[in-house]
Amino acid sequence: MSDTEHNVVGGELQPCSKRPETGFLRDGHCRQLQRDPGRHEICAVMTQEFLEYSREQGNDLITPRPELGFPGLQSGDRWCICLPRWIEAREVGHAPPVVLEATSEGVLDELSVEELREHAAEPPEDSADHR
Repeated sequence: MSDTEHNVVGGELQPCSKRPETGFLRDGHCRQLQRDPGRHEICAVMTQEFLEYSREQGNDLITPRPELGFPGLQSGDRWCICLPRWIEAREVGHAPPVVLEATSEGVLDELSVEELREHAAEPPEDSADHR
């Protein structure tokens, strides 16, 4: 058996972001982990609309928190977000675009590939930045 983690489109899970470094383990990947109750498994491209929505829900991703090593996010940054928050944001029309190749296949227990494709991000021109 392989230890390779897969993404929602069946390939090897790609990094979401190294700058800023994201993921529950801060290793750049949106992994499915038993010890991550928040399920930080969706790699999303931040939009100002989503960042403001998230702050209104009590999760401020905009304000830097140097004491936690968190630089604060801006529109265009890629970040591993919680599966339940993405679903909630989608239901109210604020879901950020999803990077399919960097989103854990684990989310398929809650969402279909088709649902995710409807919100797929355009590939970045400088994708090497995120690897």
